[in-house]
Amino acid sequence: MAEHVAVLSNPFAGKGRGARETEAALAHLRARGVDLRVYTGESAASSRILVARALLESPRMLVIVGGDGTLSGILDPVCAAGIPVVLVPAGTGNDLARALGLPRRDPVAAAELALTGVPRAIDVGEVRAAGRIDPFLTIAALGFDAKVSDRTNRLRWPHGVLRYYLALVVELVRLRPMEFTVSVDGEPPVRTPGTLVAVGNTESYGGGMPLCAGAAADDGLLDIVQVAPLTRLRLLRLFPLLLRGVHLSRPEVTRRQARSVTVSAPGLVVYADGERIAENECTIGIRRSALTILVPAAPGRQS
Repeated sequence: MAEHVAVLSNPFAGKGRGARETEAALAHLRARGVDLRVYTGESAASSRILVARALLESPRMLVIVGGDGTLSGILDPVCAAGIPVVLVPAGTGNDLARALGLPRRDPVAAAELALTGVPRAIDVGEVRAAGRIDPFLTIAALGFDAKVSDRTNRLRWPHGVLRYYLALVVELVRLRPMEFTVSVDGEPPVRTPGTLVAVGNTESYGGGMPLCAGAAADDGLLDIVQVAPLTRLRLLRLFPLLLRGVHLSRPEVTRRQARSVTVSAPGLVVYADGERIAENECTIGIRRSALTILVPAAPGRQS
């Protein structure tokens, strides 16, 4: 079988951006003489079916046009196949691309990595809850920020960023400390009231908020950031520091690294890579070097 490249696209990623980025990426790769087989998924379920079909054809690599959620939704078969991935970012956040230094606004430059990129093995997080295992790439959010995401998804009005701001206001009004119970790397569980817990494989989520500043996608460790109980005013004052990634020096914020953490709390909601994946209790772990992504060559390094 002649070598070919499989392309899986999500045209609905990034509120329609995926369709435009796919056209640009395909045109570039075809102009460069790449033999392509294209698969278009219109939902998470169809993408899983299509990637299984694509992998049966033994491509030499898989180009994915979509957001973090597009890739995280098919991680299990892709990691099992050991196939290198080229990510053409087309989501709303693109935090994995940000962490790996991938072109986030240039689909041609991102697609070019299929020819010039160098392989980088990165870790994959996983959330175990209610008999399921869900892999993720960026940050698992537990607490206030997850509740804001959940509220945003349930609101039908207004549209766009205003819906997020409304959800933020609603959850600020409802703000109460959560009664977290946390066990790190098998240590005895500790009751830790707080505002939120974030477990990061990479630094940022939500389109660049570096809640887990300093996290690296290839160190085999999770970064666990906990925020103590806060009043509404103190939480609002913390947000500007969070946006600049300088919040870890605050006394109400703690950070540690581990290979696994179990978290439970009444009313707990867990989001990862923009998707709701668990509630009440979960164990979060790490799969070291589970995924290979092609990234830009370092300056002075030839691919």
